Amino acid sequence: MFGRRSTSNAPATTPVPAGAGAKPAPRPTTGGAAAAPPRPPAPAPRTGSAARGQVSKDKVDQFNLLKMRLHRKLIDQLDLTRMVGEEETLREQVKELVSQLADQENTLLNFNEKQRLISEVLDETFGLGPLEVILQDPSISDILVNGPKQVYVERRGKLEITEVQFRDNSHLMHVIDKIVSAVGRRCDETCPLVDARLQDGSRVNAVIPPLAIDGACMSIRRFGADPITWDDYINFKSCTPEIRDFLSACVKAHLNILVVGGTGSGKTTLLNNLSTFIPDTDRIVTIEDAAELQLRQPHVVRLETRPANIEGKGRITIRDLLINSLRMRPDRIVVGECRGPETLDMLQAMNTGHDGSLTTLHANSTRDTVARVETMVMMAGFDLPVRAIRQQFASAINVIINAQRLTGGPRKIISVTEVTGMEGDIVTMQDIFAFEQLGVNGQGKAFGQFVATGIRPSFLERLKSSGCEVDPGLFQRKVLVTDDSE
Repeated sequence: MFGRRSTSNAPATTPVPAGAGAKPAPRPTTGGAAAAPPRPPAPAPRTGSAARGQVSKDKVDQFNLLKMRLHRKLIDQLDLTRMVGEEETLREQVKELVSQLADQENTLLNFNEKQRLISEVLDETFGLGPLEVILQDPSISDILVNGPKQVYVERRGKLEITEVQFRDNSHLMHVIDKIVSAVGRRCDETCPLVDARLQDGSRVNAVIPPLAIDGACMSIRRFGADPITWDDYINFKSCTPEIRDFLSACVKAHLNILVVGGTGSGKTTLLNNLSTFIPDTDRIVTIEDAAELQLRQPHVVRLETRPANIEGKGRITIRDLLINSLRMRPDRIVVGECRGPETLDMLQAMNTGHDGSLTTLHANSTRDTVARVETMVMMAGFDLPVRAIRQQFASAINVIINAQRLTGGPRKIISVTEVTGMEGDIVTMQDIFAFEQLGVNGQGKAFGQFVATGIRPSFLERLKSSGCEVDPGLFQRKVLVTDDSE
């Protein structure tokens, strides 16, 4: 128990049943003695899980109230002018102050409860409150907050609910505001949708009432301190060494590459890894809604969109940044994701001397990519014939990489496709490598094999002239790797 209970010597009152205004019917007596008036039945005592649940809820409520009280006292007593040093040093100084404040509270906390109280107050002060425990788990790839009382995580491709909860919706709103304000954005009734990022590059999306009916919602796509590398792709059988080497040659030879796939298929992670093949001598301009790409080259210019201000003015879109980037003398342009009118500008940039550019796109399959591009180009408001759009696409894009998350959670590169040109009104393509799914194993995970299709890409001479010669035997029809892991 976290507080002293007050006791009272006042006699307990008996509750009056409904209809108390009427006199009770006389009861038969024995031996002439008057019978006592009937007493209302005592309420049944709480038993089993109901009683334990009520005690647990009361305990949690008292703990949360105590935490709020300590946090307010801490803010009142914190002298920021005297708090100097690294974050770890500051955290230790604040921890000592919180411990003193906890001792001043006349509570019956055991040692573990006190340490938990101090830790959670520190998380509220320096971090993101209840989310800090989840953020310290490197195996979690997604955090999905559906209101203050429901937090899911994705671990190894599967969703699971956690015990993490926020005190109420205002508590969750406070954490959201803390995240978005750190990157110069806001989330309120006039702007109830926002994209932001954490310090480690993790992508954040938040939706608040009135758009979110059951309380504020937040989605965090993790990008940890230990990013996935090509070695991880191969060890997890998400691709093969042959596919990696071929993609490396394509990037170094300045081919324009489009990464497509569904939500959560790993497009941004793959884009990050493709960028590792870009030579350090190239000047790269990256354009994103919320900066999450982590390029390791020395000459990188990072651009990020800006939402409108409270007056509805000052918005800077991906299209604005893309048009401006053409004046910045880039060797390569990397767009985090094309999702609207900027797709036309990206195709034109690829067609006007900015070879070697990379971007991603939401699409269910390689063939669906063309239809998606047509739709997004039409969103630009230009009355272009479909054939003209397809010709732009066919001449701009050299390679399409399709990344997918399969049944049971495994993410794989399921095809590497060359765009060969146009035949009539149809964009022609051919798969160079593909993943053939053979079934689902006992653990519910899809398995299959990577194959070379036997088709030799038409740009082999271009690879050779760029100093990235590839062995033609790599493209002979064969099984590269079989993924039958449990």
